Amino acid sequence: MDRFEQYQQKDIDHIPATMKAVVLNGTGFDKVVCREVPVPQPAPDQLLCRVDAAGVCTSIIKLLEQGPAHTFINGWDLEKFPVILGDEGAVTVVKAGDNLKNQYKTGSRFAIQPAVDVSPINHRERYRNNAAGMNKCAVGYTLGGNLAQYILIQEEVLKAKCLLPLPSDNMPYFAVSMAEPISCICSAQDRQIHIRKDGPFGKRVPQLGLLEGGTTVVIGAGAMGLMHAEMATRYRPRNLIVSDILPDRLEKGRRILADKASRLGVNLITVHADELKAALDKASGGAGADDIILAIGVQPVQQEALALLARGGVANLFGGLPRGKHLLQVDAIAVHYNEIKLVGSSGGEPSDLVAALDAIAAGDIDPGNFVYGIGSLEHVPQVLRMIQDRQVDGKVIIYPHAGVEKLTQVSHWSQADEREHLVTRLAKQ
Repeated sequence: MDRFEQYQQKDIDHIPATMKAVVLNGTGFDKVVCREVPVPQPAPDQLLCRVDAAGVCTSIIKLLEQGPAHTFINGWDLEKFPVILGDEGAVTVVKAGDNLKNQYKTGSRFAIQPAVDVSPINHRERYRNNAAGMNKCAVGYTLGGNLAQYILIQEEVLKAKCLLPLPSDNMPYFAVSMAEPISCICSAQDRQIHIRKDGPFGKRVPQLGLLEGGTTVVIGAGAMGLMHAEMATRYRPRNLIVSDILPDRLEKGRRILADKASRLGVNLITVHADELKAALDKASGGAGADDIILAIGVQPVQQEALALLARGGVANLFGGLPRGKHLLQVDAIAVHYNEIKLVGSSGGEPSDLVAALDAIAAGDIDPGNFVYGIGSLEHVPQVLRMIQDRQVDGKVIIYPHAGVEKLTQVSHWSQADEREHLVTRLAKQ
């Protein structure tokens, strides 16, 4: 058994009585703490999994701000019943409930789709009105999350088919944990609908996805925007235009995408937002954009982008707008005569997570391009503050069993980097 295999076996044969976990016990940033809690014991229809890697998602910020008013919490008293955070993770089964021992082997690896389209089965009394009318719950909210050393996989997750096997057991832990945000990309791009027609008497056929050989524009070159751009290369657009107001983001986009775009015959253009229209007109011959991904939640930007669509073009409002600044005006003439379409997407489902895992395994996207740093569970409150202050441009990966003393920024993260990190930490323990 080599050193990495030793790490893989760590804490499987011996499960401790307590664990570190990032817990929310109220509303606000000061209510997030990393503390010791009991390791949960699986009921007959539950699983206990080791968390191998977890991401710190920006969606946690909304939960901290809204507390019990959040849709996924639905009146749950966080002070009385604290919750373990974390909706992104890579896990390994360490113990199966009595009814599941023949279905799940110890050591099997999985990813979790956190948005669970099943009404609450457990602890219904803790929700507002006993969860009456509630048809969704979520991992990292009222279902214990991945920002812990172990996670209890409850009946809701299994019933909704949200515990998903990996296409390869060789996948890096961090890549699996990043499958969830990438699944949101898959979900969004599948909502781009174009009508294909062969000849004047051909049947109109809807085609999901970006227009092959068309012009795709991604507005907003943050981590999610650049993920969109890299995933867009799967469709071989003639032009791929990435726009932002920050030069550093555009430079990162060129560094990540240039070689792949050239290899696939995609004309990559990175451009400041002020020069977007001119660059689009030049690249498209004045036709406009066939697909626009709005990876930024700024109302004036989204409003102006609608005028950039080509005939039959599709704009995706991927970046959500805040309440009170969420109304857009739609040109009905453009909708009618130019047949433009406006779509939205707010997350993925199990099939999208499968698509994301397959895309990672196939090399369609390199999750390591979007890792900002690595840290320990103790760093999560700090990371959340940094996200709120827009000091993090990428994903922070947390290793619950092999953390670091200091939050460490990286320019890229790979499977080799991860393995070296894990075996080094193992040697120090």
